[in-house]
Amino acid sequence: MIVTLTPNPSIDRTIALASPLERGAVLRAVSVTSQSAGKGVNISRAAVAAGVPTIAVMPAAQDDPYVHELLRDGIDCRPEPPAGAVRMNVTLTEPDGTTTKINSPGATVTAASLDRLRAALHQRAAGAGWVVLAGSLPPGTPPEWYADVVADLQQVGVPVAVDTSDAPLIALADRLETAAPDLLKPNAEELASLTGGDAEQIEADPLAAAAAARVLVHRGVRSVLATLGAGGAVLVTADGAWHATPPPTTVVSTVGAGDSSLFGFLLGSLRELPPSECLRLAVAYGSAAAALPGTTIPTPDHLHPELVDLAELPVPAET
Repeated sequence: MIVTLTPNPSIDRTIALASPLERGAVLRAVSVTSQSAGKGVNISRAAVAAGVPTIAVMPAAQDDPYVHELLRDGIDCRPEPPAGAVRMNVTLTEPDGTTTKINSPGATVTAASLDRLRAALHQRAAGAGWVVLAGSLPPGTPPEWYADVVADLQQVGVPVAVDTSDAPLIALADRLETAAPDLLKPNAEELASLTGGDAEQIEADPLAAAAAARVLVHRGVRSVLATLGAGGAVLVTADGAWHATPPPTTVVSTVGAGDSSLFGFLLGSLRELPPSECLRLAVAYGSAAAALPGTTIPTPDHLHPELVDLAELPVPAET
């Protein structure tokens, strides 16, 4: 069972352009798609496709079309009273796969709204194989809220994965000594922001990524899954470090690729695969997502883990 929390859900509208994006020009769209989404919801969507039990917790009205779509797609969702309407995110994809995102902030929440969401998650977390805290926090949320929720879940005794960015990620990093998640999934830019490294170097050099991730492992994170775009991903644990590179992929849209990678790792963990094979599955899922339009989440039929190259990295020295 994977329980996901999406505190700032979104309707993802993807516009596929017929030509490269040009500021100030009149552009034509090839297609326009819309999907109920958000990082945690995307992971629950991948779980349903893979036959893994899941519960998605998010703020939304029970009669909202957003919720009806999730139920229609077989996602067991537990909506809590929202502070306002579900936000709209817009993605522009160019013919070469270049992706531009415009994300709305979402409705401003109250302390009472956050308490209800936290209680709903806590109620459903017991016995889960993984609990996933994913995405941005809505306006009005203290940046340390994820860290507080991780500390809560540690009392329940369930593995926790976190995928977030900006102030919530920094606030979580400041509390790793007392609120370290079992899995943290930064991209190169996020990893650099936590460790003081250079984002371009981290994305281009798996050894640099592993060294940066090792800093977080030393501070209490059990596993760091660092996604590196076209460079695949690096996994670092206390026992080792590995780099996986995807097969040649024609990129259509990168939206949802990171969420898919995280699910792939969680799926491997639930199957009790060794860490390196969890990484292989993560990269297989991420590359499959990048080859699909919009926020389309891959199904097992899209995967080619046998084409993912896997290499063990020298364990970075402690600093």
